Amino acid sequence: MISYIRGELCDIEEQKAIVDVNGVGYGIYMPQQALSLLPPMGQQVKIHTYLNIREDAMQLFGFLTKEDLNVFRLLIGVNGIGPKAGLNILSCLSPDELRFAVLSEDAKAISATPGIGKKTAEKLILELKDKLNIEDMLDHAAHGGDSEDLASGTDTASNTMQAEAVQALTALGYGSAESLRAVKKSSPECSSVEDILKEALKFLL
Repeated sequence: MISYIRGELCDIEEQKAIVDVNGVGYGIYMPQQALSLLPPMGQQVKIHTYLNIREDAMQLFGFLTKEDLNVFRLLIGVNGIGPKAGLNILSCLSPDELRFAVLSEDAKAISATPGIGKKTAEKLILELKDKLNIEDMLDHAAHGGDSEDLASGTDTASNTMQAEAVQALTALGYGSAESLRAVKKSSPECSSVEDILKEALKFLL
């Protein structure tokens, strides 16, 4: 119903951005990580939105990219995960970290979210595992998706090496989220999985 909102960022409240569109202030619930990436007050923003309609309220949930919004839609499609729970998960894990937590079956990382227990995390993994792909994730981040705020840089071969490096780190016992963060910090000049692992381990040791 409301695909996105573009306007002037005029305030940030707890879990919410206020965007002025032609004199009307829209309150949009956003993950904490997304709120931290918003520009200074008074700047123009474009936020991709999901409208949640309840008997007693209409709520807008917003994300910086369509891809992040799609992850949110997948989350709330899981029985027992409502919009507020989905927002809480994406405040604890970035969409990329959530993808890899699902793909590596890291229920512990997901259940670290307040209000999300181990059984719910395991159910989420079961329902979403076939819908997510780590190489697609890395390719999206590398090529900027649909938003200029994402980093650009590596090609498909590099994405494949990064995916293999993350999988190798989790096999060594590191958590999926921390492995993903470490690998994404590695230099784009790394020419092999071994090079990526050497750099990533510097951030983990």
